[in-house]
Amino acid sequence: MQPTLSIPQHWGYPRFALEQRTEQGTILGLYYYPSGTELAEQFDEGWRYVLMPNKNSDEISYFQENQIQPLSPEELFHQITAEIGFYQQQINILNRQLTVLTQGVNNG
Repeated sequence: MQPTLSIPQHWGYPRFALEQRTEQGTILGLYYYPSGTELAEQFDEGWRYVLMPNKNSDEISYFQENQIQPLSPEELFHQITAEIGFYQQQINILNRQLTVLTQGVNNG
């Protein structure tokens, strides 16, 4: 079952989604500065996004909606296929280790 988010009708809908890959990184979170609040007065109202530029780092960055660039379909395809290739390699390594382990158990 997919989690459901409820956004008040008077807020605009966010342009980007959780876990979406962008040129700036992967979106981990989002929050909204509603009009009439001190934060909106200081930083402009609207959506803010928390992104992880590199999945191998604990660094995170914060962006306004207009600062984020989506990946092209080609870039997204390339990223995903590269990640699939990486995980397929990891699966092959684990399968070889499992084979060696089971042969040792059967011969022992």
